[in-house]
Amino acid sequence: MKGGGGGYLYNKHVGLKMKQLSLFFIIFVCASLVLWNWDKTPHLTALLPLDDQPLNLFPVEVERKHATQQLPPSDFNTPQDQYPQTSHLENTTLLVDKSISEPKELSETAKQQSVTSQRTESTVIDTPMAKAETKACNFGKGKWVPADNRPLYSGFGCKQWLSGMWACRLTQRTDFGYEKLKWQPKDCKMDDFTGAEFLKRMQDKTLAFVGDSLGRQQFQSLMCMVTGGEEMPDVEDVGKEFGLAKAQGSARPDGWAYRFPTTNTTILYYWSASLCDIEPIDPTSETTDYAMHLDRPPAFLKHFLDRIHVLVLNTGHHWNRGKLNANRWVMHVGGKPNTNRRIADIGGAKNFTIHSVVRWVNAELPKHGGLKAFLRSISPRHFFNGEWNTGGTCDSTSPGSLEVLQDESSDPVAASAVKGTDVKLLDITGLSLVREEGHISRYSIRAAPGMQDCLHWCLPGVPDTWNEVLFAQI
Repeated sequence: MKGGGGGYLYNKHVGLKMKQLSLFFIIFVCASLVLWNWDKTPHLTALLPLDDQPLNLFPVEVERKHATQQLPPSDFNTPQDQYPQTSHLENTTLLVDKSISEPKELSETAKQQSVTSQRTESTVIDTPMAKAETKACNFGKGKWVPADNRPLYSGFGCKQWLSGMWACRLTQRTDFGYEKLKWQPKDCKMDDFTGAEFLKRMQDKTLAFVGDSLGRQQFQSLMCMVTGGEEMPDVEDVGKEFGLAKAQGSARPDGWAYRFPTTNTTILYYWSASLCDIEPIDPTSETTDYAMHLDRPPAFLKHFLDRIHVLVLNTGHHWNRGKLNANRWVMHVGGKPNTNRRIADIGGAKNFTIHSVVRWVNAELPKHGGLKAFLRSISPRHFFNGEWNTGGTCDSTSPGSLEVLQDESSDPVAASAVKGTDVKLLDITGLSLVREEGHISRYSIRAAPGMQDCLHWCLPGVPDTWNEVLFAQI
């Protein structure tokens, strides 16, 4: 009995232990399965409260793939208008900047992409082009050097475009050293001008000079440079397309426009000595005065700016009381005769007008994609021992200097007008100021004595360099 009863108790005790072991084993297996499944399914962590979620949700390999396929590298799901994609290098900088403020999971992805970008772009990051700001070339600082490949066209030719009064080879002048100098900027390279390359750059485009007679010289110079001074009968006169027809009783039209059919390139000039809008006060009267609207651009620009791709403005030498009185120009501001004493002064009126037209052009630039606008600084005069009408002369046969070392423009009015705008300064004043021997001087076709022209230039000559500087910037 005892034996049997002891066995029973023994068996019962063993059975109990076996049940406990089985239960423990089942719990162990279940726990192992849960942990294994947990480890294999990381997205289950999304069920956790947000504050309890781990910062890095993905293994490195999965994270890299996810970032490449789903998160745009330029903005990490930030709206594109907030972080516009401009270049691969700028995106790299953007990612590094954003990694400071973004959650860690995005920061890790940013680091991965930043490292990749730095590896692939390491040769670019160290170049000057990668800098946020690059120093622009100062084309107005440099020196004149002798050049055997000058002039760019014959002074005996280019009769199709060049006014005889400016072709000094056709006059009694005997010294032509002024034709053999080339401008060399100090700190940058200026592209050599060729007519073929100019037409290539300006294919399907229009370049417009708007200004006074010095602007007309630059226009004629460019026409001679592009054609090499050769006759080109296939060049089309398209002046009528721009309203440039000779008015009845006028000595010449308000301008000219020519198109090169091979590249559909148009070069035009519009005469606007003051760069402001001028209209008759009484259109019915032949002796009417003219309202000189200092705060309005020339009407020509309003009508044709959408057809222009490169615009070159200039003014300066018509701003004197004698010119205004002779032309019967009356200053207007705000649609009414001017009453501001500061503007009534000729210098104040000129400055006000130049700033006004530059501001207007600058405001128009966003509306005309691809338009480049330049304000050409003033062309210097070289009258010595008097003015143009009091015996002033310019008989020199050699330059005043061959080098210009100053950093600032010699035309502070033009420089201040373009400052802070997208209108560029075509700075030709300093480099022209040292070329006193390049004017027409006392020479003329008729060889008659009279007043010397120390304002306009012989062509070929200094205005060709203005166009070379312009060419380098377009």
